[in-house]
Amino acid sequence: MTADTPARDGVDPKVLKTALILVVGALAVVFDTTIVSVALHRLATSLDVPVSTIQWVTTGYMLALGAAVPLSTWALTRFGGKRVWMFALTVFLAGSVGSSLAWDAGSLIGWRVLQGLGGGLMLPVMTTLIMQAAGGHALGRTMTWVALPGLLGPILGPLVGGAIITDFSWRFMFWVNVPFCVAGLILAGRYLAKDTPDAAAARPRLDVWGLVLLVPGIVAVLLGLSDAGAAGFGRPGVLAPLAIGVAFLIAFTVHALRRRDPLVDVRLLAARSVGSSTAVLFLSGFSLFGAMLLLPLYYQEVRGVTALTAGLMLVPQGIGALLSRQIAGPLTDRIGAQSIAIVGFVVVAAATVPFAFVDATSDGWLLALWLLIRGVGLGAVTMPVMTASYVGLARAEIGHASVLTRIAQQVGGSFGTAVLAVVLEQAVAGDGPGAVVAGFHVAFWWATGFSLLATALCVWLPGIKQVRAAAAAASAAPPQPVKSGKSSV
Repeated sequence: MTADTPARDGVDPKVLKTALILVVGALAVVFDTTIVSVALHRLATSLDVPVSTIQWVTTGYMLALGAAVPLSTWALTRFGGKRVWMFALTVFLAGSVGSSLAWDAGSLIGWRVLQGLGGGLMLPVMTTLIMQAAGGHALGRTMTWVALPGLLGPILGPLVGGAIITDFSWRFMFWVNVPFCVAGLILAGRYLAKDTPDAAAARPRLDVWGLVLLVPGIVAVLLGLSDAGAAGFGRPGVLAPLAIGVAFLIAFTVHALRRRDPLVDVRLLAARSVGSSTAVLFLSGFSLFGAMLLLPLYYQEVRGVTALTAGLMLVPQGIGALLSRQIAGPLTDRIGAQSIAIVGFVVVAAATVPFAFVDATSDGWLLALWLLIRGVGLGAVTMPVMTASYVGLARAEIGHASVLTRIAQQVGGSFGTAVLAVVLEQAVAGDGPGAVVAGFHVAFWWATGFSLLATALCVWLPGIKQVRAAAAAASAAPPQPVKSGKSSV
């Protein structure tokens, strides 16, 4: 491949094979998150506990998910990608089976935390292994496979979850994960490249102080943000964990800058590709993930539909994201992420505006069309921005970039959801039958504004010159051998 023809190169068949193997297992994590989100009321009733208690089924899972992410880079270097992937998938499988057999709310929350620990390792490990296999070539096309679970989950998860809750026991929600986990383990064990580190090589030491500072910092911030969505940002129960979390994150940053081999190399944020992508992914949480809170609530609270029906009505958005996925990947390889992401955020903003005027009688088919368009914009944002974070990185830096972008996406999503939840709660506080509708109008205007703000940040993303320079460097670099044993990709 030359710098002038980066888009002509497709995804290497070996890279594609690696991606397909990993995507099978990763689908369990994405489906699990979206399925359980529609079942909290049913779980509270079945286990005879208040919603405030059962909410920890989701909160505990998300906290564990965030806590495990920083360990992925060290674990990959210490044990090898295949071992870490299969270990994480096994942990997630055990948590799924345990959740299905839970005897009360406390045991269900405990098993969900175990699930989160496995899932938190799986997601950055999947991204790192696929992008390392790509070796800097056809990153946009490669990222379409990395993003596939995240695109399918919001489409199928609520539908499957709603159907199970309507016709079956809630325990079947967690058995949905089992086939994906078992198939993922079999495929990984048989076909994934063996990359066990050389026994004679020096073993990387775990940055214990980094772990002590970073993990509690992430957990505290996520905990504060999860409570802020229901209680607002002014309460001590929200401000205290947020302040503690930020203090720990600042301390970790200082520590990481002084250490040669930190748990997560924050120095990568100085690189344009990583720094710009991390900032855009954080801010995109306000416009993308925050709006995902508003849309199902609008259908349920304003239009009065069930959770299953609300999930069906959101399907067009997922379809739009899948459609644009086929275009955004190759285009990113050709012209870079900058212009694609700008157009994507503009489309997202434009397709959100109609929801700032809707009421209970708005044409459902017209809203479905706007959701389809909004989905096209979402697909044109997430993949190019994620791809941009790996432009020009060395193989050893990819794992750190995966962790940084994953943390930014998760914290930004939680922050955006909390902000729009507070905006919505304050906006619907008025009297009269139209207060709820007017409140949603205000919240959707805020989501539109955040999309436009993210558009401005996209100017910082790598453009075509950076993409071509990175492609030329990747082509000139000698191939990096990957140790393989009995099984190989």
